[in-house]
Amino acid sequence: MIVLLSWCYLGYSQHSNRIIASLDEATNVISIQQEINYYNQSKDTLNTLYFNDWASAYADKNTVLAKRFAEEFKKSLHLAKAEERGYTTIISAVDYDHLGLTWEHSPARDIVRIDLNTPLPPETSLQFFITYKVKLPPNKFTPYGYSNLREYFLKDWYLTPAVYDGEWHLYSNKNLEDLYTEITNTTITFTFPKDLYLVSNFHTSQKSTQGNMQTHTLIGTDQKGGELIIVPNRRFTKHVTPGLTFITDLESINYDEISAGISINRISSFLQESLGEFPHKQLLVSEWDYDKEPLYGINQLPKFIRPYEEQFQFEMKFLKTALNSFLKETMYLDPRKEKWVTDAITNYLMINFVEQHYPDQKLLGKLSGIWGIRNFHLAKMGFNEQYPLLHMLSARRNVDQALTTPNDSLIKFNQKIANRYKAGLGLAYLADYTGKKKVDQSVREFYEYYKLKESTAADFKFMVVENSDKDINWFFDEYVSTTKKIDFKIKRVNRSGDSLAVTLKNKQGTNVPISLFGIRNDSVISQYWFTDITDEKTLYIPYKAEERLVLNYDQTIPEFNQRDNWKSLNGFFSSNKRLKLQFFKDAEDPYFNQVFYVPVIGFNKYDGLSPGMRLHNKTLLERPFVFDVAPSYAPNEKTFVGYGSFNFRQYHGKSGLYVTNYSLRGYTSHYQKNSRYTTLSPSIGFGWRPDNLLLNKRNTLVLRSVNVFRTRDSSLDNIDFETDPDYNVLNAKYTHTTNNILNYLSWSLDAQQSNLFTKLAYEMEYRKLFQNNTQFNIRFFAGKFLRNKTAGSSDFFSFSLDRPTDYLFDYNYLGRSEGTGIYSQQIIVAEGGFKSKFENPFANDWMATINSSVNLWRWVELYGDLGMLKNRGIKEQFVYDTGVRLNLLTDYFELYFPVYSSNGWEIAQPNYDQKIRFVITFSPRTLTGLFTRKWF
Repeated sequence: MIVLLSWCYLGYSQHSNRIIASLDEATNVISIQQEINYYNQSKDTLNTLYFNDWASAYADKNTVLAKRFAEEFKKSLHLAKAEERGYTTIISAVDYDHLGLTWEHSPARDIVRIDLNTPLPPETSLQFFITYKVKLPPNKFTPYGYSNLREYFLKDWYLTPAVYDGEWHLYSNKNLEDLYTEITNTTITFTFPKDLYLVSNFHTSQKSTQGNMQTHTLIGTDQKGGELIIVPNRRFTKHVTPGLTFITDLESINYDEISAGISINRISSFLQESLGEFPHKQLLVSEWDYDKEPLYGINQLPKFIRPYEEQFQFEMKFLKTALNSFLKETMYLDPRKEKWVTDAITNYLMINFVEQHYPDQKLLGKLSGIWGIRNFHLAKMGFNEQYPLLHMLSARRNVDQALTTPNDSLIKFNQKIANRYKAGLGLAYLADYTGKKKVDQSVREFYEYYKLKESTAADFKFMVVENSDKDINWFFDEYVSTTKKIDFKIKRVNRSGDSLAVTLKNKQGTNVPISLFGIRNDSVISQYWFTDITDEKTLYIPYKAEERLVLNYDQTIPEFNQRDNWKSLNGFFSSNKRLKLQFFKDAEDPYFNQVFYVPVIGFNKYDGLSPGMRLHNKTLLERPFVFDVAPSYAPNEKTFVGYGSFNFRQYHGKSGLYVTNYSLRGYTSHYQKNSRYTTLSPSIGFGWRPDNLLLNKRNTLVLRSVNVFRTRDSSLDNIDFETDPDYNVLNAKYTHTTNNILNYLSWSLDAQQSNLFTKLAYEMEYRKLFQNNTQFNIRFFAGKFLRNKTAGSSDFFSFSLDRPTDYLFDYNYLGRSEGTGIYSQQIIVAEGGFKSKFENPFANDWMATINSSVNLWRWVELYGDLGMLKNRGIKEQFVYDTGVRLNLLTDYFELYFPVYSSNGWEIAQPNYDQKIRFVITFSPRTLTGLFTRKWF
C-alpha cells in the first residue's frame, strides 16, 4: 500500500528530495538514487506526476533541443556521435511499499511521466524512489556536461518536479536557461574523485574521503535545483561581505585581489540596498555563468583590447552575473512566459549602478578618446545609451517582439539582447516619468514580498501601479504587451510674447508620455512631460530664452526615430541640420545629416583592381531611406565604373505583407575590353512572413524593369552584339524560402518580357540532412520560351546549361565574356546548373534540368546533373554529367571536379585543369549573412 500522509500531520509545505549520486569519470556517467517526497499543493487529485529530465535533451536528433539548434543553424548535436550523446536511463521506480511504478519518457525525451498506483489527493504527500543513470554529454553543444580538461558543469542534471497549478507546465529543454520546476528542499550526497574540487549554489554541510573518492553533502533549502561545478584546480574563492557571501572565480586581467574584494563589497551593498536580503547561505557567481550571459557589445572584443578600466570591466561583469544568480535563486515566476519581469529588474538595476557609480562612462570606454574615433557619435554616447541602441537594432529591422512573448518564441537576438534591454529600459522610462524612488520602491517591495514564493507578472504590475501616483497602465498595455513604436515629432513652434505654442505630432499613435526639454548653451533649462497625445496637440509652455526644444533629450524613452525631435528657436536657417561627413559607419546622430565614406575596391578581368569611394547614409540602425553610391576608377580601362542605389523601405506589420521596398539601382562596368555596359533598374518588392519569426519562412515578389545600355570597341571584330545593344526587360519574380539547416527549401517563379521574347522559368532547391548525417541536395530548373524572335539567330537570351549569358547583369562574373581560361571556369549555379562545359549548351525553346549531390565525407560530395534541352527545329537533347564537389562553404566557396559526362571521361581528357569549376563570393554583405542568420 502506498503511504499517503497528511500534510498537516507532517508539517511539510513543499516537495523534498534526497539524492545519492556518484560520478564515474571514466564513462562520464552519474549513478543516482533519488528519494522524492511529492506534496500535492493543488486542489486536484493527481493520478500522474511529471518530472523534468533535461539531461535527456541530448539523447538523439529528434529532441526539442536538437530541433532548436537547427533553427539557429547549429548542427553540432545532429552530427554528434552516439557516445557523445547525453541521456537518462531509468532502472527502477517504486513507491514506499516497494511496488513498481509505471513510467515513460515523453516523445520529446526530456519529460518523464510517472503513473501512480493510488491517486494522490490534495494536501497530501507521496514518497517514492527512482534509480537511474545520467550519461553526461560533452559541453560542446551547450555549456553543460564535461570538458576534456576534467571539468564538469552540472545544471538540471537530475529529475525535478514539473509545475502543476491546475494544469501541467511541461517545458522542454531549448537551451534557454528557463527550467520551470517546483520549489524543493534538496539534500545531495555526491561522490566524485578526490583530486577534483566542487562548488555549488547549495551549501556544503559535510565532506568525507574514502580511497580515491570523496563525498560532499550539499543542502539546498527552498531552491529549484543544485548546480555543481567540478574542476581539477581550486580556483574559486569565498568573499564574505556584510549580509552576503559570494563563491566566485570571476576575475579581470590586471585587477588585484584587494581591489576585486572592494568591488565585490560595493556590489554586495548595491544588491542588498536595491533588492533586500539574500535568503540563502551563499551566492555562486561563476565565470561559467557569465559566459552563458555575457555583457554583449564592445565587452566581447578580444581580451587584448581593453576598452574599459579594469575596475569598471570587473564590476559590470560581476554585477550582471550576480544579479542573474540572485534573482534566479529567489524569484519563482514562470521563466518561459514571464521572464521579462526578471529581465526588467536585472537591466534596470544595471542602469542604476552605472548612473550611481559611473555617470560619465562612455560606451566605447577608453576608445572614445582615440584620434579618429572620438569624433564619431558612437564615441560620445554614454554607456547606458547601449540599451536603446541595441533594442532599436531589432525594432528598426521590424523583428522586435513584445516583452510578453514566450521565451521560446523569441528570435535569438531578442531573447539574448533586445527584449532584455527593452525591459530594463522600460523601467528606467517609468522611473523618469513617475519618479525614480517610486520604481525603486516597487522593485524592492516586489522582491521582499515574493522571494521564495510563486509569483506572476500580474503581481509585479499590481505592486508598480499601487506605488505610483500617476496613471501608468500605458506601460503594461502599450509598452510591455505590444510592439507599438514610440515616435513623436515637434511639428512647429510659435512664440507669442513670453510663451511658446508647441505642436507635437504622435506619428505612431502609441499613447505614452513624452518629455520635452528646453536647451540653451547645451544645458537643460526646462523640462516638461505631456500625456494623452494620440494624434496632434498644441501645448503652451513659458518661454525661458531657450535656444531649441528637444523631445526625449536624455533618451530615456526608447523612441523609434529621433531625427525629427528638435526645433531651433533662432530662425529657419539655424533649424536646418548640417552635413556631417564621416568615415565608415556610425550610430545615428539626430542633429546632423550623416554621409559616410568608405574606400572600396572591385575587380573583374576587364577593369582590373578598381579602387573607389563608397558614399552612403547607412547608420548602425536601419533607416527607411538609404542611398549608396560607389564610383570607382578602372585602371585597365582608364575610366570610371561603379554603382548607385536609392531604396525606400516601408514596414507594414509583423506578419503577412510586412514590407514594401521601392528601389532605383544603376551599375556600370565593362563586359569586354573597352566595351561598357550600364544598367538602370527601378523596382518594387513585397515581402510576406508568418507570425512565428522562428520559422525562417519568407515569400517575396519583385517587379522590376531592367534597362541595359551597351557600347562596343569597334576594333574587336570577334565580338558581336548578336542583338540590339540596348534593350529593356520587364521582370516579375516570386520566391519562397524556408531556411533551416536540416531542411532547406527554396522555389521561385520567374517571368520575363521584352520586345524580343517572353519566357517563364521555375526553379526549386531542396537540401536535406538525414539522420545518418548524410546531406542530400537537389535542384530542379525548367524554363520555356512563350515567344522568341531571336531563335536561330542568337543565343544571347537563350537558356544555358553551364554558364548563363546573364543579360540582366545580375551575377558577379569575374570575366563574363570569357570562353576559355580561369575566368571562364567560374560557375554560378543558375538556369541549367551543369558543371561540365558543352559545345552547344543553349536552348531557345525549353530546358529542364536536375542537379543533385550527396556527401561522402564532411565537405566532400558526389554530384550528378541530368537535363533535356530543346532548340526550335531540332530534336530535344539529353545530357548529363557527374563529378566530385568540395562543398567548403555552401554558396560561398565550392570546387567542382568533373569525372564523366555526355562528353565522355572528362578526367582522362587533355587540359583537365581547365575543366575544374569554382564558386567564390567576395561580398562582405553576403558573408556576414552567415552570422546574422543565427541571430535574426
